Amino acid sequence: MGVDRSILCSYFMVLIIFSYRPVSVKGQFLSASFYSKACPLAESIVQATMRATFLLQPSIAPAMLKLLYVDCFVQGCDASVLISGPNTEKIADVNLNLRGFEVIDEIKNQIESVCPGVVSCADILALAAREAVVLTKGPYWEVKLGRKDGKVSLAANVKSLPSQTDITEALMIFATHGLNTEDFVALIGAHTIGTAACTSIRDRIVSINGSFINLGINPILLPMLQQSCPKGGTGLSRVALDIGSELVFDTSIFKNILNGSAVLKTDQGLVNIPTIYRMLQQFVTTQRFKTVFQRAMVKLSEIEVKTGLNGEIRRNCSRVN
Repeated sequence: MGVDRSILCSYFMVLIIFSYRPVSVKGQFLSASFYSKACPLAESIVQATMRATFLLQPSIAPAMLKLLYVDCFVQGCDASVLISGPNTEKIADVNLNLRGFEVIDEIKNQIESVCPGVVSCADILALAAREAVVLTKGPYWEVKLGRKDGKVSLAANVKSLPSQTDITEALMIFATHGLNTEDFVALIGAHTIGTAACTSIRDRIVSINGSFINLGINPILLPMLQQSCPKGGTGLSRVALDIGSELVFDTSIFKNILNGSAVLKTDQGLVNIPTIYRMLQQFVTTQRFKTVFQRAMVKLSEIEVKTGLNGEIRRNCSRVN
């Protein structure tokens, strides 16, 4: 007996529709007005909470930027780094110094009270990172919204973050996510409001036998680092990456790199790459840094975002529904 072709075609169309899972690689499904009707107060709540927190705890700014950065380079920008529990991304060795989870939770709780089950943790994190820059007098950019939250968070997936590799490998990781060399250098500029654990710079200011030596650092900076990170100091000690301008989002971090005053060895190594060296000079002498940083943050915050049925809206950012 023959099969009615119109019925067969309809059957396959139904299969296609219900098997479709919209996945955005570069944010093409996102929109700046995504919550304009469903939760118009979402951005205002993020802004107000970040502002109040920043007044009491200015270090929340770099913490938010780092949370977004780490989240997006592992399975995309899906807030998987916020999930708590054994073997989650949060407890990976390189993530043990992450901070600011309680601020995201506070924002989420406030939004849930007015718009339950509507705004994703991934969108909240993207907005909070933008506010972190604005609060430190940095540039504003439009954050497109509509991300869904991921359901999987595994420490084993946190393999090689760009910040944990050499410059060449970091550039390769950036390239695989659609970010170019100029984006990479601009995002290094976020170090203008960041800090580093003293344990991460010991090898630059202390010799193996414990005596202080100069390892290619500007002689003016070396004693300052030695004072901030004394021998025998606690493992919790931290030092500003942009000494003298650590609370203002500006280009002084690039000036410091160019004159040999970078705190991190990886930052100082940028001057050894001619194309990057020219970018550093351009960022210091022109207004291009602001433009490139805005572009880079948009691209970063839209890495492999989950939309549609590919994810969920968590009611609690620290656990899946």
